[in-house]
Amino acid sequence: MWIATLASSFGGMIQGVGAAWMMVDLGASPQMVTLVQASITLPIVLLALVAGAWADAFDRRVLMLVAQVFMLVVSAALAVSAYLGLVTPWLLLFFTFLIGCGAAINAPAWQASVGAMVPRTEVPTAVALNSMGFNLARSLGPALGGAIVAVAGAALAFTINAFSYLALVGVLGRWRPAQEPRLLPRESLGRAMAAGVRYSAMNPNLNSAMLRGCVTGLGASAVPALTPLIARDLIGGGPAVYGLLLGAFGVGAVGGAFWSHRLRSAYSSELIVRFALLASALGISISALSTSLAATMTAMALCGLGWVLVVSLLNATVQMSAPRWVVARALSLYQMATFAGLAVGAWLWGRVTEGPGLGTALMAAASIQVGCALLGVWIRLPETKDMDLALAGFQEPDVAVPVTGRTGPVVITIEYRIAESDVVAFLAAMADRKRIRRRNGAVRWSLLRDLADPELWIERYHSPTWTEYLRHNQRFTRDEAAIGECIRALHRGPEAPIVRRMIERQTGRLPDATAPDPGELAVPLTDHSRQA
Repeated sequence: MWIATLASSFGGMIQGVGAAWMMVDLGASPQMVTLVQASITLPIVLLALVAGAWADAFDRRVLMLVAQVFMLVVSAALAVSAYLGLVTPWLLLFFTFLIGCGAAINAPAWQASVGAMVPRTEVPTAVALNSMGFNLARSLGPALGGAIVAVAGAALAFTINAFSYLALVGVLGRWRPAQEPRLLPRESLGRAMAAGVRYSAMNPNLNSAMLRGCVTGLGASAVPALTPLIARDLIGGGPAVYGLLLGAFGVGAVGGAFWSHRLRSAYSSELIVRFALLASALGISISALSTSLAATMTAMALCGLGWVLVVSLLNATVQMSAPRWVVARALSLYQMATFAGLAVGAWLWGRVTEGPGLGTALMAAASIQVGCALLGVWIRLPETKDMDLALAGFQEPDVAVPVTGRTGPVVITIEYRIAESDVVAFLAAMADRKRIRRRNGAVRWSLLRDLADPELWIERYHSPTWTEYLRHNQRFTRDEAAIGECIRALHRGPEAPIVRRMIERQTGRLPDATAPDPGELAVPLTDHSRQA
């Protein structure tokens, strides 16, 4: 899989050089040149969440196959159009946008599959290996692409990209990963997307990774967006020089991937990210001031080093902070944030280049990278090595009233007896419990205290249906279940906390008294179950 992905990455790098330089050859404005990069990244912003929901709901292998075949067809159409001389700046943007759509559909499924291929402890290394493969292609592909464009034109670059998808299509066609058993009906697309957004919004680890990714993308976007102009205007070169600059970026990125494991074993993720951002800022600044090919290539290598370290660590943080049931959606939201920064930055630096100039745009981008490093003082990346996100397991409770998956709304109450001396600790634990309940799908969560019996506390929440209640409880990880164990340890009653599962009653006369709908009954579903 890694080798096939490497081949596809080579094709993508060659195609990217061809598209960017064809836009220059067509006499387009700097704004149009930078929009080539934006047209590739914008689809990820628009489609990533949908792609993540599909990747969590459907067979990821099939989803990747569909995306790869789609990109093959689009690349072939672009190559034919280029050979026939039909390509205009806007048609070129259209084709690159479609290729970006395919990449947006493929990315969450591919990244989420990494966690299924390797043990959890090896996920950060596997992510770094993926980054190394991509950037190995970036180190050699652009130089090769520049030579191909200089000798044979952009049409051949597009043709090579179309053929590069064949290896990955073949591997995916033969791959048969183990499928996790599906115990509940598949969520609708809208509900799955909402669940992904809700979980990510209530997970502090994901919030910090997404914010840092967005700001990093905003500053780092200046490098791929403006490198054609750096090659042409600051160094005075052609497509071969452009390829060499991108190749230097890739060499730095491969070096960063090789050092990633050693750095992670010696330093915290936050410290590595700060170092990487400052290295990127230094590289962008040198690119703004240099007219020497050697100096600019060195600067590009620094940019590549910083970029791959930041991206691989942020990606690993997301993968290690999200359980398997939502990991593709979490990755898609992280990608949306990062590529939103890349897309906005590509447009922004084009506008700045058309106004104050290329040097000003690059220095402004470097300043943003420094600012993102300083942002880590307040919003640090978490350490995720000791997190246990394996599912805790949940057995469907027995019920005395007949229910179906659509029965509801379901109301759950849990009664605790808490000594006065433990109230502060109980409330602190309940704050975590509230966040966990809500991000896993519970609604209308509340905590009640009995006015006549101060030791009696009642946790209450709702689920729309019986199926959603089961889904909510099956999502609990071992780390989240540990919060429940802490709460139960504070319980002072003679027995375990009392759990009551009930359905709301609809007032008024039943339409058929002889055949009542279980969803409209007002009796408890269980007999005072004492399992929390």
